[in-house]
Amino acid sequence: MDIRLLDAASAYDYKCLRLRALKHHPEAFSSSYEEEKKWSLKKTEKRLTLDHFITFGAYVDEQLVGMVSLIKEEKQKIIHRGTIVAMYVAPEQRKSGIGKALVKQAILSAKNEFEMERIYLTVTSTNLPAKRLYESLGFATYGVDQNALKIDDCYYDEDLMVLAL
Repeated sequence: MDIRLLDAASAYDYKCLRLRALKHHPEAFSSSYEEEKKWSLKKTEKRLTLDHFITFGAYVDEQLVGMVSLIKEEKQKIIHRGTIVAMYVAPEQRKSGIGKALVKQAILSAKNEFEMERIYLTVTSTNLPAKRLYESLGFATYGVDQNALKIDDCYYDEDLMVLAL
């Protein structure tokens, strides 16, 4: 496994994995497959080159199998905070330590490169494996956003989690 910072050259691999995640696990993301499948590769490249939005990818045998993004706040009053989003590991690679390695890399970057003091994330309340992963890294639930997502006529709650660095 190799964890890398993704850039414009990684856009095609990222887009493929992202669409797979959105299609097969819509309850885990606020974006939808239908929305993002329309994105051009240029738009994906731009997303991967934004200053405040950094994405790490996990490669196994030169194939992107996992990803996580860290959003750096830019406003002065909240610059000490960041948010983890778009976390995904392909099902065939789960339980191999990839998810933990990705989140650890995001935490290290938040702490060491960006001097963040707190990292926030949301996770679907029913996604117990993801919640256990985040808790094992020190994240704590501080609230629940009820009916946070609506897919067709089904609502999903999200746990709000934070890690103090």
